Amino acid sequence: MPPTRHRGDDRARGALTLYALSLMEREGPVHGYRIADRIEERTDGAWRPGPGAVYPALQRLVRRGLATRRSAGRRQEYQITPDGRELLGRIRSRDAAPGPGAPDLTALWAEVMGAGDPGAFLLVRLRTAIDRLTLHLQRTALPAEEARQLRADAIAELERGREQLRRNPAHVRRLTRAA
Repeated sequence: MPPTRHRGDDRARGALTLYALSLMEREGPVHGYRIADRIEERTDGAWRPGPGAVYPALQRLVRRGLATRRSAGRRQEYQITPDGRELLGRIRSRDAAPGPGAPDLTALWAEVMGAGDPGAFLLVRLRTAIDRLTLHLQRTALPAEEARQLRADAIAELERGREQLRRNPAHVRRLTRAA
C-alpha cells in the first residue's frame, strides 16, 4: 500500500518546483544541491529538501519544457526556458488584483479549504498573512530602517483596507454574497 500523502506534501512539492524555477530565473543555471541550500537558507533551516524531492521536481520542469538540463562535470545543471519565464510571469500577475470581468473564485477556494463562508475564509487568510508577516519580522535580521518601513507599509495597507470597508459596507456585503 503506498504511503498516505498529505495536502502539505503537495504544497511543499509545488513550492519547491516553483522556487527552483524562480531561482534559475534569478541566478542562472543551478544544480539540485544549490536549490536545497537556498531553501534551507530561506526557511532559516526549517526545511532542507532531500535529493528525493529536489530531483523529481527538476525532472518535472524539464518534462514540461520549463527548464533544460545539461551536464556540467559530474553535476547536472538546470536552466529556465522562455516557457518557464512565461509561467512565472503568469503566476505573478495572478497576485495582482483581478481585472474587470475576471471570475471571483473565493467561494470555490473556501469550499475546497473546508470553509462554508467565503467571508470567513478571507478573514482567516488575512489573519494568516498578518501572522506570517509578524513572524517574518521577528525571525529575519532586517536592517532597522527596512524593518521599520515594512511595518509602516503593512500598517498603511491595513488602514487603507479599513477605510475601504468603512466607506462601502454595502459593497462588501454584495461581494461576499456574490462570492
